[in-house]
Amino acid sequence: MVYIVYSAAALAEIAGCFSFWAWLKLGKSFWWIAPGMLALALFAWLLTLIPSEAAGRAYAAYGGIYIAASIAWLWAIEGQRPDRWDLTGALVCLVGSAIILFPARN
Repeated sequence: MVYIVYSAAALAEIAGCFSFWAWLKLGKSFWWIAPGMLALALFAWLLTLIPSEAAGRAYAAYGGIYIAASIAWLWAIEGQRPDRWDLTGALVCLVGSAIILFPARN
């Protein structure tokens, strides 16, 4: 369940940030940022659903999911096939995310 929420948060954050990228770098209309702002608000709300006693730990674990989702976005939306270094880096980050999120703590 945690990875589903993190994945949804990553999609919302990337979409929100991409709306600004599209406006400023790709020459899209200023109005692209309106749904982007909503996506960023959704992202912030989704992170509050993570069962963690500390926000910093939830955000740190999210970082690995965000990186992997960004590589997926690169491929699916931007049409850039990830190379072995992209994939290796994403895998390392996912392992780091699991190390942060899943150990039993006192």
